[in-house]
Amino acid sequence: MSVLYTGKGIAFEYRLGTQSVRALGGVDLVLERGGFYCLAGPSGSGKTTLLNLLGLIDTLQTGRLQFDGTDLAEISEREKNRIRRFRIGFVFQNFNLFPVLRAEENVEYFLHRQGVPAAERRQRVAETLKAVGLWEHRHKRPAEMSGGQRQRVAIARALAKKPDVILGDEPTASLDQETGKGIVDTLATLASNSGVTVILSSHDPMVLARAQHVITLRDGRIV
Repeated sequence: MSVLYTGKGIAFEYRLGTQSVRALGGVDLVLERGGFYCLAGPSGSGKTTLLNLLGLIDTLQTGRLQFDGTDLAEISEREKNRIRRFRIGFVFQNFNLFPVLRAEENVEYFLHRQGVPAAERRQRVAETLKAVGLWEHRHKRPAEMSGGQRQRVAIARALAKKPDVILGDEPTASLDQETGKGIVDTLATLASNSGVTVILSSHDPMVLARAQHVITLRDGRIV
């Protein structure tokens, strides 16, 4: 496998009033394409901060972070935005679906904004909804679906971008055990069959057991 992310000496601090709070204190990592990774650790360990840096949501303060060989400190905000839009898929704990749109429309929405031609949009929507087992539910709106089905729509939406990586922040936290297992199985299959890198922050035992690589953080450092 080829390397997708390389990090060296990554440190990050938040301002809390007049105080600085260290979220990360010198993290080194190498993440390969097609891997299924879990960022684990107690609350406040830095896993969500690291996930936000990998997703280019937060800006690196100290250290070096490369994405597919590109040093993120050396590119413009416009180039970072392009990476976020086209190469990184996000799966959130609360799904972040549009309630008035059907499942297929939720998957298609960002493809339309990215300028993907209509015929290709329809093809990607069909492929990804079938991949997560929701094609027969494509006309349903979020309120008509279970939590697990809504999370599968969110995964299909992320996958439709044809990203290099899917990032998820506690994607099973609001789901029951059986539904959560189905979501983890879906993500693991995507990683092994499609070569998409999957990186989740989680302390869910199911995620920890299924991940190929568990990166445990404590007090902002990998242990």
